[in-house]
Amino acid sequence: MITNAHTNKLLHEDSPYLQQHAHNPVNWHPWGEEAFAKAKKENKLIFLSIGYSTCHWCHVMERESFENDSVAEILNKDFISIKVDREEYPHIDRHYQDIYALMNERGGGWPLTIVMTPEKQTFFSATYLPPENSFGRRGLKATLKMLHGVYTNKKDEVLKSADSIEAAMRRRGSAAFNQKVSLDISIANKFVNNISSGFDLKNKGVGSAPKFPHATSLDTLLDVYRITGNESAKLMAIDTLMAMSNGGIYDQIEGGFYRYSVDEMWMIPHFEKMLYTNAELIEAYANGYALTKEPRFKTVIQETVQNINERFLKDGMYYSASDADSDGEEGKYFVFDYQKSLDDLIKGGFSKGDAKEVLDYFSIYKGGNFEHKQTNPYLGGMDAPKALEKAKVILRANREKKNYAFIDYKIQTSWNAMYLVGLFKSAKYVDRAYTKQALKSLDALLKNLYIDGELYHQVIVGKKPKVKGYLEDYAFLISALLEAYQVDFNEKYLTMAKTLSDTSVMKFYKNGIWYMSDDDFEAKAEFYDASYRSSMAVMIENLFKIAILSDNLKLNAFAKESLASSLAALKSLPNQYPYGLKTYLQSLLSNVVIKSTKENLEKNREKLDMIKYPYVLLKPSEDRNFLACKIDSCFSIDKSVDIVLEKIDEAITKYP
Repeated sequence: MITNAHTNKLLHEDSPYLQQHAHNPVNWHPWGEEAFAKAKKENKLIFLSIGYSTCHWCHVMERESFENDSVAEILNKDFISIKVDREEYPHIDRHYQDIYALMNERGGGWPLTIVMTPEKQTFFSATYLPPENSFGRRGLKATLKMLHGVYTNKKDEVLKSADSIEAAMRRRGSAAFNQKVSLDISIANKFVNNISSGFDLKNKGVGSAPKFPHATSLDTLLDVYRITGNESAKLMAIDTLMAMSNGGIYDQIEGGFYRYSVDEMWMIPHFEKMLYTNAELIEAYANGYALTKEPRFKTVIQETVQNINERFLKDGMYYSASDADSDGEEGKYFVFDYQKSLDDLIKGGFSKGDAKEVLDYFSIYKGGNFEHKQTNPYLGGMDAPKALEKAKVILRANREKKNYAFIDYKIQTSWNAMYLVGLFKSAKYVDRAYTKQALKSLDALLKNLYIDGELYHQVIVGKKPKVKGYLEDYAFLISALLEAYQVDFNEKYLTMAKTLSDTSVMKFYKNGIWYMSDDDFEAKAEFYDASYRSSMAVMIENLFKIAILSDNLKLNAFAKESLASSLAALKSLPNQYPYGLKTYLQSLLSNVVIKSTKENLEKNREKLDMIKYPYVLLKPSEDRNFLACKIDSCFSIDKSVDIVLEKIDEAITKYP
């Protein structure tokens, strides 16, 4: 029987991340009034640590510091320590990430380390800290002692610094608000030029190491191509999708994408698999496949969906993530030893020559490309060997002699809904069989997380949800409902989308500003894409879509109004707002709705799905003809769907 020497207040929390810290010697508190009241009463600084369950450096900091008795002694004596799961409280994380960015003039990450006064005023921020001073960097123990000493002996200076940070945050939040600017279609080409200036022509993708997929940027490049014909936009997107599909950021054996590549060549990933990463990427690959019919893109989507089903699917819904670490070692499950792999393939019936051909195909060599001469597979451009699928089965069996990485078993509304949007798009362009699965999962999500008229953010299977929904939950779920309506024409999905959008405006839109939550913690929603697409941009897009599907001019005007405050930022740096650009283009050029009888629409699905213009919606009506309409007028009517599609193509080349 395993006994734990320490137990803290995280023991009764549902969050898998908080549970990981429930037996640290640190006297952790969950986020809440009890902890803040204690800090005030005892006049102690607040030590806030934010992370998530599959975060590698969070694990490292836990092992080095939060399981360290000497660190715990300092924290327990002089601080009130609070642990936050950034996936459970994304608005809290976003607020403190913004503070970190302001204080350090660069983006943050996880684990995020914040120190506040007893009144919750931040005056110190960092990410990972080692326990001891090293490489000229102050360690956690020294930092804690220094901060406690400064607060004790120079409290006035600390409070002055904290006040200045708060004032800077207020200025930052209001700087662009109400700056009205005029934009036109040229912003799309500016976006392409901005992306191009940071594009890696050799290895493809945006930026250098560490290199992230930037799925929304790729998807928006495809939109720009479909609207303007900008070949550079298409080339950058398609080349990057191909490079990633052949690289080590893609799991060549089981399918699915890791979170990012630690090198610029897409060779060695950080081995986490996040539901949101795969959600955005299957959508981008589906849109890429629609344009190119590239077989590799179809294969990637099919393998990724299969992998997510196998590892993440539970009761029709999807878990959040799987860890990079296995048995405490990063990438251990996923990488291969050359000799063991060769032996397994030969035992599986391959000749030695054919086995070596398989290993060459996956770039599995004796020297390896990872730690301990292990290899993370990637495709080096060789032709596929014979019996490739059989080889994959054998290599996977090789993997399964090791323990699979930890899986975070929370079901999150926002990420599930985002994944379903990708699945609906994949059904549209790649395999219509996905439609049934996506609809079933959407119904399961609504059943389990929309209870008595209240949407919840997450649930642990078998437990009741506790955390009420945030803007991202509403935005992404409405988006999934609208996609469901497009494939099924079931009015219940459109009706639910309208209901949730009305609730969203009431909960999250206050005095001309979108907020991430409607609780006591005030965090403004952001228009830029961070780890994934902006929930604010998606929500405004939803409003435009619902407006045209409902002939609601008032809602369309409201969507334009709520978009207006973000246009100054979009004009300045459009590459930071890829989903915002999508939303703006829909405002500028208009969504187009094609109306006809349900029978006509179903009969012409293949043609309708392959329309070049990216912002087209379908709506069953009593009309025997086909109509193409914008929000305030119909501009084409004909009994031939081909004629109407030609008129749409003509209309989108006439930019405002």
